[in-house]
Amino acid sequence: MQKISSKYTVFYKKGFPLLWFGFLAFFFGISLIGGAADKAPLFLIVPCAMAVFGFFLMKKSVWDLVDEVYDGGDFLLIRNKGKEERVALSNIIKVNASTDTKPPRITLRLVTPAWLGKEIPFSPEYKSSNDPFAKNEIAENLIVRVDKAKSNRAV
Repeated sequence: MQKISSKYTVFYKKGFPLLWFGFLAFFFGISLIGGAADKAPLFLIVPCAMAVFGFFLMKKSVWDLVDEVYDGGDFLLIRNKGKEERVALSNIIKVNASTDTKPPRITLRLVTPAWLGKEIPFSPEYKSSNDPFAKNEIAENLIVRVDKAKSNRAV
């Protein structure tokens, strides 16, 4: 089986938020110690607003990603939070690839929901490219194979 999800998923889900909120807490603490509450309260409001913005952004873009996805030929092995599930390619309705986001995402929409739900988002391995319109090879390959599995399912 070949791993098709990014090796940086753990950093996206845990490392970056730790850096983001850690920096904001540090900035907030330094501002408090420096007397910003009396002199310039804006120095306390901005990090709070950035924390709220960061929370919703990360909730929507990285915290919903599954940990690992492996390609097993006619199925995908999905691992998240210590659990595993095999998802047959014939159980996938649609493969949606978003390459213009960071991290890039592939979302699998399922016919029969898995324990993860009806949609399974993951961050694929990708090669950096200077072409802003470059398509992700993993997504393109999955689209073709899912389409073929759907046509076999309909027969």
